[in-house]
Amino acid sequence: MRVGAFVLAAQFPGQGQGEALHRAVRTAEVGEESGLDSVWLAEHHFVPYGVCPSAVTLAGLLLGRTRRLRVGTAVSVLPNVHPVALGEQAALLHLVSGGRFSLGVGRGGPWVDLEVFGNGLRAFEEDFPESLDLLLRWLRESRVGAAGDRFGFREVAVVPRPDELMDAPAPEVVVACTSPRSVQLAGERGLPMLLGMHSGDDEKAEMVALWRTHARAAGHDPEASHVSAGVAQIADTDAEARESLVKAMPGWLRQGLGAHVTVDGRERTMRDPVGYTELLCGMHPVGSPRLAADRLAATAERTGITRFALLVEGSGDLASTEGNVRRLGADVLPLLT
Repeated sequence: MRVGAFVLAAQFPGQGQGEALHRAVRTAEVGEESGLDSVWLAEHHFVPYGVCPSAVTLAGLLLGRTRRLRVGTAVSVLPNVHPVALGEQAALLHLVSGGRFSLGVGRGGPWVDLEVFGNGLRAFEEDFPESLDLLLRWLRESRVGAAGDRFGFREVAVVPRPDELMDAPAPEVVVACTSPRSVQLAGERGLPMLLGMHSGDDEKAEMVALWRTHARAAGHDPEASHVSAGVAQIADTDAEARESLVKAMPGWLRQGLGAHVTVDGRERTMRDPVGYTELLCGMHPVGSPRLAADRLAATAERTGITRFALLVEGSGDLASTEGNVRRLGADVLPLLT
């Protein structure tokens, strides 16, 4: 079982953006010291929900600060960027880190980002499969050209070539999946999924089963190393762990999620921040080390997923986050072996 941290660089009420980014960096550094397997970096634009606008840029910094930790994006929002540009960055990080980089990609949402970056709503609603396929070709071939509905260009050389790293010929690509359509897309391409923290074990098990069906039909191995996102808060008692999150997370969720603006003015319903926090506390490893280990083991048994990306900054406090990561490594990991 491989347990990693999920880092949003969340800006809690009353905090500065630099404070949130510093906490994100320290989470990775302490995660490596504490024996975690990986750190997964989220990317957001124009909202305090997360103040990292480029997960690949932060990944480059953290790969340089660490020696063992796998660093992944969770996710790089593909409709906001050109797939070749993202592919070049992924290949670079893959090579210079010795294969420690994982590229997580997703569709994102119908946010104002699409207007700012000039890609439009179609990039979100229709063009994700074409963008993903072009990205995969860039990471797997020596020369690439395109003649699709969105991207068209003459054949060019892939530089640098990620397959020059013999032990790991290409960066791992993981797809964030929140619907049957995205599960089908990932399964048909044989790509592992990143499943969100809002989904329970039964829903994740159903998505894994659906993925296997599409992977088999496309001729791929029906087993893959999927990633389950969740929340982790470790304390001496279950009540203490829940209380630290219920006190801090609703204010961040209310401020952060409320700042999202749709590109086309469509209506959206925001989850109740308190209810959502309580839901997450009841689903994920929030509690004593024993409870946390049992919940991780239960998820693995129900879903078959043995990789985890756990939000550890839910208290909003730097010292508490560092302590949470250390307890996850020292008190929970030994119970999972």
